[in-house]
Amino acid sequence: MADQTKINHPANRSRRDFLKASAAAAIGSLAIAPRVHAGGDDILRVGLVGCGGRGCGAAVNALNADPQAKLVAMADLFDDKVQNGRKMIAKAKPGQTDVSDEQCFVGFDGYKNVLAADVDVVLIATASRFHPEYFAAAVAAGKHVFIEKPHFIDAPGMHAVDATCKQAEEKGLCVMSGLCWRYDRGVQETVKRILDGAIGKIVAIQECYLRTPYRLMTRPEGLTELQWQLRNWYHFNWLSGDDVLQSLIHNLDKTSWMTDERPPVSAFAVGGRSQCVEPHFGDQFDHTAICYEYDDGLRVYGFSRAQAGVWNETSDNILGTKGRCNLLKNRIEGETNWQYEGPTASMYDEEHVALFQAIRAGKPLSCRRYMINSTMLGLLGRMTGYTGKKITWEEAINSKEVLGPAQLDWDTQPPILPGDDGTYACPIPGITPFV
Repeated sequence: MADQTKINHPANRSRRDFLKASAAAAIGSLAIAPRVHAGGDDILRVGLVGCGGRGCGAAVNALNADPQAKLVAMADLFDDKVQNGRKMIAKAKPGQTDVSDEQCFVGFDGYKNVLAADVDVVLIATASRFHPEYFAAAVAAGKHVFIEKPHFIDAPGMHAVDATCKQAEEKGLCVMSGLCWRYDRGVQETVKRILDGAIGKIVAIQECYLRTPYRLMTRPEGLTELQWQLRNWYHFNWLSGDDVLQSLIHNLDKTSWMTDERPPVSAFAVGGRSQCVEPHFGDQFDHTAICYEYDDGLRVYGFSRAQAGVWNETSDNILGTKGRCNLLKNRIEGETNWQYEGPTASMYDEEHVALFQAIRAGKPLSCRRYMINSTMLGLLGRMTGYTGKKITWEEAINSKEVLGPAQLDWDTQPPILPGDDGTYACPIPGITPFV
């Protein structure tokens, strides 16, 4: 079958074992020094792991950010993703794309081949389930890393990513998060003013990510159930972490930023699936509303929805004792009235500019604090939505649930299978347990 060409099966070890080992910093003893220029010149050699739309977009952003960067290796689970991605990137950045057939890798071990391909920087933009493991391998190999959000989809993954970030710091490596709003110039200046007290003490935040369904696909003929779910990974919780972690996480990251990365005490939520029930929607919720409770009385209300035919909005509205802020409009009103009128730039490019500048300057770059806190906000929201329980931050970070099978190869049966009508059951609040 075409999907299985050039595929190497992974070593026989479980994801649970990996997460435990990473959390214990077992790979910290791999003292591989970072190399700024693997090729011995001014070229920064880039490897891409995950050749879907976001991965290829990140590669173009990286090449936009540094004219002396060159894409030299690519990997994905599926060969057509690698080949189509290579064509797209080469068309956009022909002078900076030099990926030979020998440097195209397919299958579960493809990322290992990229790490062995004498690259300086690795871009990780795969199905989110794989992020902790691929990130750990990249840092163990002494690579600088760009890693897309969400950085993990369960609490053991959080501990693994935290341990890997600390190892990167010890090795002097640069790690950039795909939580891109941190690099929007208007948002940067607006958040700075909020933190400086422009609206007084924050008493409430409303975060909305309301949109139509996207990344929709029809199941091709001839795929196994595992191949189908891996191709349609966004819509399966064990691969993506659900829409709160895929979409609302951007809003929650801004909340974490504006509250100085301070975690809430607890959260509760309501959510479910009322419209998106066809087989291609997998097993996820299509709406979730979350209330995060903080120790000083602050309440943050997060709303995530992916449905057709309804009103949509993406927004961040902040209420303070001295005023209010519409963050995406870069506007503050109240005792102080202000509107950002400064320069703009692509935040997707800007995060890579920061990464490559840090690498070239030999200055370690770490996003560990907000990578962990912001992703955990999303994970806590999903947990409380799925279970219907009020869950504390401490309970969430100590959850033992590991999403997905302990081992994964092309013969693995996915943890969720369709019913007789082809649809997939989704979690039920009040019945789905908190683990």
